[in-house]
Amino acid sequence: MRIDTAHGPAQVTLDEVDDPSFLLVLTHGSNGGVEAPDLLAVRDVALALGGAVARVMQPFRLAGRRAPGPAVKQDEAWLEVIKLLRDRHGAVPLVQGGRSNGARVACRTARAADAAGVVALAFPLHPPRNPERSRADELRSAGVEVVVVNGDRDPFGVPDPADAAEVVVLAGERHDLTKDPAAVGAAVEPWLRRWSGTR
Repeated sequence: MRIDTAHGPAQVTLDEVDDPSFLLVLTHGSNGGVEAPDLLAVRDVALALGGAVARVMQPFRLAGRRAPGPAVKQDEAWLEVIKLLRDRHGAVPLVQGGRSNGARVACRTARAADAAGVVALAFPLHPPRNPERSRADELRSAGVEVVVVNGDRDPFGVPDPADAAEVVVLAGERHDLTKDPAAVGAAVEPWLRRWSGTR
């Protein structure tokens, strides 16, 4: 599914279910795609809980760029995609998230998107070797509950437990979270269940 935004087209891969209990919208990091193992693991958990899942290739990546550009433009394009996906799926709870840069977008736009919660995978707390440039404010200002899943060997750092509703730190994982994707899904499952209203 292609969605034209003011900042270029986005591409959406949909996994739809009959009468979804919630809508989960996920996106990639600045140099990745929507087939990342951790994104797929979270998608599978959401589908098992009766949620519909949309994985969004943002305009900058669809255009072949590795850098997302200005945050304002990235967030504007994201919110355009979210609006169309919400119109398509009706008044079900929205959970949005992503990995790395995508987690930052999900946090920054959560209020404007009226999201029920955020899944932040490999949240890049700071640039490597620059811990003084913390992005913790993006987590704290999301306006909704955020669950963070990071690896304990992530060179981008690990958020403090006080920065989110829950911070799950997976042993032996780096920024790509590829060692045990199922553990990523398991960490997120209770939150998706809670946000979806399922038991």
